[in-house]
Amino acid sequence: MQDGSGRIVVQNLTKHFGQVAAVQNLSFNVEPGSVTGFLGPNGSGKTTTLRMLLGLVRPTSGWSTINGQPFERLGNPGRIVGGVLEAQGFHPGRTARDHLRVYAAAMGVADQRADDVLNLVGLGAAGNRAAGGFSLGMKQRLALATALLGDPQVLVLDEPANGLDPEGIAWLRSFLKAFAQSGRTVLISSHLLAEVEQTIDQVVIISRGQTMFYGPLDELRKSQQSRVIVAPADPQKLAVALQEARITNVSPTPDGKLAIVGATIQQVGDIAAQAGVALYGVHEEKADLEQLFFRLTSGQYAGQAPYGQAPPPGWGAPPQQGYAPGTPPGGYQQVPPGYAPQQGYAPGTPPGGAPQQQWQQQAQWAQPPAQEQQAWSQQPSGPLQVQPAPPPPPQDPTPPSGDQSTPGAGGGHQ
Repeated sequence: MQDGSGRIVVQNLTKHFGQVAAVQNLSFNVEPGSVTGFLGPNGSGKTTTLRMLLGLVRPTSGWSTINGQPFERLGNPGRIVGGVLEAQGFHPGRTARDHLRVYAAAMGVADQRADDVLNLVGLGAAGNRAAGGFSLGMKQRLALATALLGDPQVLVLDEPANGLDPEGIAWLRSFLKAFAQSGRTVLISSHLLAEVEQTIDQVVIISRGQTMFYGPLDELRKSQQSRVIVAPADPQKLAVALQEARITNVSPTPDGKLAIVGATIQQVGDIAAQAGVALYGVHEEKADLEQLFFRLTSGQYAGQAPYGQAPPPGWGAPPQQGYAPGTPPGGYQQVPPGYAPQQGYAPGTPPGGAPQQQWQQQAQWAQPPAQEQQAWSQQPSGPLQVQPAPPPPPQDPTPPSGDQSTPGAGGGHQ
């Protein structure tokens, strides 16, 4: 029985594709009245999780509910949850208005609702245009309009800002906040971390199919240490004073300032005053969501720092996990079904799938004669010895009869 709360519950959700664990024991709740961000690197299992939540993929184990029921047991799911996993599925020759009317008829919604949601998402003037001519951003708006047709209590959106211009992103942020403030539930996945930080209240961060953090965004920020940046008249003297006060995490910055972790601005100011060090500037720096994201996901697909650049003083570098010889990177432990492993070409062996006889015939031109192969095998090891060229054979000084001069030579008088 539906509880009418609009609450999303995910409990020990797991999905295996063959030997690959796409999602592993994922658990979190999405409460009404808030926007929850579902964050993770590409390939971390976000879309697979949303597909299980919306009944499109059957989980290997675990379960998820919306309004207290699995998605497939919702009486008229379009009236309860609106989902957008990708901005596709539009008939290219059908107008935006007709597209929405088809879905409205399936949900038992009046045709007028199509015009309402077109105006809501900013496509009121494009209702009579064929969807095949829409830009990616317009298709994203039309997909959102489709999700809103049934006036749902829950929105589940996968990368909703994809294809939107800055004005569209600002509109989406305002819309989602207002939707949640009306007591409804919003779950959005994204890798646009800076944009999500301005939109969400709660956050679920996953990496390699596992939960790395779940809770309020403010709690995530508070769990990370900030640093104080100070510009002292005498950096060395202040550093010594801080050490004596048992504040040991002090690092110089490239511009001559000090980055201090584990102390407040007030503490740094008091220590500087006691040491007689003038301060020309002091401020606190907090880690942004992107920095926290990379630390929690352990740089799942992050490259090395460009040109060997070290992280800023006062911040720890995210742990980098190298690939052991012979092992693939995390998240790609097995070859997908239907794609046999491709082997490299060892010297003298044909590519996979080529008949051995045909390959040998085609490669004969690339093989040296047997005498040369034997000569190469008998070459001594070590530096190459260059042998002097043999002298040319002696030339007969008397030219052949009938030819008394050499072409091109000067002074050919008889």
